[in-house]
Amino acid sequence: MTPADRDILELLENEGADRELVLTPGLIAENTDWSRSTVRSHLMELRDHGLVEYYDEDRSIHQLTNRGRDYLRGEISPDHLEE
Repeated sequence: MTPADRDILELLENEGADRELVLTPGLIAENTDWSRSTVRSHLMELRDHGLVEYYDEDRSIHQLTNRGRDYLRGEISPDHLEE
């Protein structure tokens, strides 16, 4: 888990708001310090680990999964993501 991964997950979580966000890689990049290409590559890894999924694959919109929420709550350790 890298700082970029964490930033992406936390942005999608939208902690403190009434609802989570669903965002494209470009919008994630605009709201973080990461480039669009960095965000895209990290989203692929996060999808592979089941932490995010497509909300709308045709438009490349992503959302958190239950596993992603569990990770952010500390219920899944980073070590388990490598398995």
